[in-house]
Amino acid sequence: MTSDTGAGDLRAVVTKGRFESIEAAYLVLWPVMRAIAAAVGDHCEVVLHDLSRRDLGHTIHAIVNGHVTGRAVGGPSTNLGLEVVRDEGAEHDEFGYVGRTADGRELHCSSVYYRDASGRVIAALCINVDLTPLQTAQNVLASLLPARAPAQPDREIHTPDIASLLDTMIGDAIAAVGRPVAMMGKGDRVAVLRALDARGAFHVKRSVETVAKRLGISRVTAYAYLDQLRSGEG
Repeated sequence: MTSDTGAGDLRAVVTKGRFESIEAAYLVLWPVMRAIAAAVGDHCEVVLHDLSRRDLGHTIHAIVNGHVTGRAVGGPSTNLGLEVVRDEGAEHDEFGYVGRTADGRELHCSSVYYRDASGRVIAALCINVDLTPLQTAQNVLASLLPARAPAQPDREIHTPDIASLLDTMIGDAIAAVGRPVAMMGKGDRVAVLRALDARGAFHVKRSVETVAKRLGISRVTAYAYLDQLRSGEG
């Protein structure tokens, strides 16, 4: 990718760690992305997300080693992007958390978010290291290593499209309730909706309809439950 912004314009587009636009962020961060990926290796994916347009189905502005998660330029946000949009004023930078790919591989991840002069989040720089090579070596040496601490819950989910991300988030929320959908009562379904709302799932287009279908309730009922939750009645 290229940019028409020259190095001499950097003062105008970068102020105190903030960027005027996604193009300005790309100009500064693209060499850093390449350097990180080259230093760590081809099992390290580095992604620049464009959050300025709020098109969460197509946020990937630049990516190195996209084979790690199977994504490319034009690909979707992860669930963390949904959380940022849901509560933009909070501090969302996060380092060394656990993620996973659509096919179940564990990732070691860090994400840094960038704002414009008004404080609006416009970009995210994300580093995702596939732990498969290390885990393979660990398995070979398992008898010589101490017992592993309990696994952390997956913090971030990487999928090839926004529909897959929503589907995974719904599955996780249902699993957390611990009851088959066919046996769920209203309280169980509300718990699923509460968990999804807390993670920003309903910023995905037509997500309420999708969740309602998975829970075996009507769209109208799903909206009613959400209204109760958000008003403090649920």
